Amino acid sequence: MKFLVVWEVWYTDEDIKYHASEYEEAKNLEELIEHLDAGKEEGYFTPELKVPPHDGDFNIEYVLIESEAGELLWKDPDYELDDGPELASEDDNPSEIIKKITDRDRKLALKAVKEDSGALKYADDSLKADHEVVLEAIKNYGTAFQYADDSLKADREVVLEAIKNYGGAFQYADDSLKADREVVLEAIKIYGGSLEYADDSLKADREVVLEAVKSSCWALEYADDSLKADREVVLEAIKDSDGGMLQCVDDSFKADREVVLEAVKSSGDALEYADDSLKADREVVLEAVKSVGWALEFASNELQSDSELKKIAEG
Repeated sequence: MKFLVVWEVWYTDEDIKYHASEYEEAKNLEELIEHLDAGKEEGYFTPELKVPPHDGDFNIEYVLIESEAGELLWKDPDYELDDGPELASEDDNPSEIIKKITDRDRKLALKAVKEDSGALKYADDSLKADHEVVLEAIKNYGTAFQYADDSLKADREVVLEAIKNYGGAFQYADDSLKADREVVLEAIKIYGGSLEYADDSLKADREVVLEAVKSSCWALEYADDSLKADREVVLEAIKDSDGGMLQCVDDSFKADREVVLEAVKSSGDALEYADDSLKADREVVLEAVKSVGWALEFASNELQSDSELKKIAEG
């Protein structure tokens, strides 16, 4: 038989109580209670891992047992809710008992997610699927979105709120939203690297990729190959990369004078990745050396011996 066991986790130092439920199997109620008592003494049960963590000592007690059909079979006679309505008696509808516990834990969860970035991780699964609780969590800590129930990872409002506070949250969104152009644009404006998780159709969308590389030049790595060969897109990435992006672009751009000049103006050491023909181009090398003196070591042998360039490089 399958039974629903409700545990109370009491952080004694702060006098805060949470509830966590889980299913257990046994032949009958008597066997289940023996199993719960023995397992509690041996530390087999860990309902504290399902609730927001707190410092200090805590106690765990099983307080309610229901049948799989929702019939209340056992209640700790000393158990009552100390914040909100009294626990219903055994004659009441058992679903109302669980509802009262859930309502109380929901209030605690709303408070916890406002104060602790990791609180949602330890919340009961029912709270991870609670629209209001999850929205409150991600408004304060966008990273909490990863712990939300899958149903909310497909909720447009929730996803947009999450990426507003943490661009990286987009990676946890449902695939349907990774193909949503508006959602993707919002995500990459905050963190260009989110392009990695976008649907392939949007990785080939020129406007989307341009927006991504403006936010983070390294997003070019995740663009469709056709856009990695797009000169405007590459130039945009180079402008914002401190030159380092030159090593990642198509070889044809490493021999493109305008692209390389843009790169070495941002960071002279980008000269290392330029085509040999441009390492012998005095104007290109001059711009590189103005930016970083030691970039001269990447120039052609002839220009490394140029007295004017050496003087600029040294000082």
